[in-house]
Amino acid sequence: MTLTIQATTTGAAPPGATATGATAIGPPRRRRLGLGRPIPYGRVLGPLLLLAVWSAGSASGALDPRILSAPWTVLRTAGALTADGRLPDSLLTSLQRAALGFSAGLVIGTTLALVAGLSRLGEAVVDGLVQVQRSVPVLGLIPLMILWLGIGEAFKVVIIAIGVSITMYIQTYAALTGIDSRYVELAEVVGLSRWRFVRQVVIPGALPGFFVGLRLAVTGSWLVLIVLEQINATSGIGYLMFQAQNYAQTDVILVGLVVYALFGFGSDAGVRLIERRVLSWRRTLAG
Repeated sequence: MTLTIQATTTGAAPPGATATGATAIGPPRRRRLGLGRPIPYGRVLGPLLLLAVWSAGSASGALDPRILSAPWTVLRTAGALTADGRLPDSLLTSLQRAALGFSAGLVIGTTLALVAGLSRLGEAVVDGLVQVQRSVPVLGLIPLMILWLGIGEAFKVVIIAIGVSITMYIQTYAALTGIDSRYVELAEVVGLSRWRFVRQVVIPGALPGFFVGLRLAVTGSWLVLIVLEQINATSGIGYLMFQAQNYAQTDVILVGLVVYALFGFGSDAGVRLIERRVLSWRRTLAG
């Protein structure tokens, strides 16, 4: 649609005026204020840049190989550890610990958040206990858990589960209780039952916060695992790194760090992919 404005002054017609003295004004140009189009595989650019700087520093001699081994040295060491079976066995052990602890913490934390976020009685009972637990560092529970559960696999899984459950609870509970009150009023106006309100309004509205907690919990489980596997452990990537420290094997330590980094980066990317699929209905600045 074209709008015309009649010229009211004498003399020369204003810029854009038609022969009849009208000014044609077209539709306003749409300004794009967002982040622009996503860059394909953009999140690997940072790690690749770091790898390039590391390689350049090693090749030029700026990095002492006794302090920081070159990337190609780390690759050769990883190949040797894979050939003798130590790296695959350590990988499997670490994955099992992380998966068990993360799964248990995910279920416990989400369940507690639902109980506290959907019920005033549940909030009164659960939230205070979790907040007290949150004020105690998770790794500070290690001595107590060793006394209770020994130095086997159980205490490692429990520590990871506690850390994951607290993260999931905080994020999911905040998302559940942060639903706009106008949605509550709208649900009352249209006559939604409590179950339909929870299912159609509260749960979808809390999913973004849930996925934020999921991403934090996934990476947090790997951070806790690094510490646990260097305390009274006899297997795992952390134990492999601890043994390498005793013999000043920098390349082996770097292999362990690269493996942890790949685990964290890959698991976070997996959660992001699931989030995009589940929340495909949501239009955000990042999308």
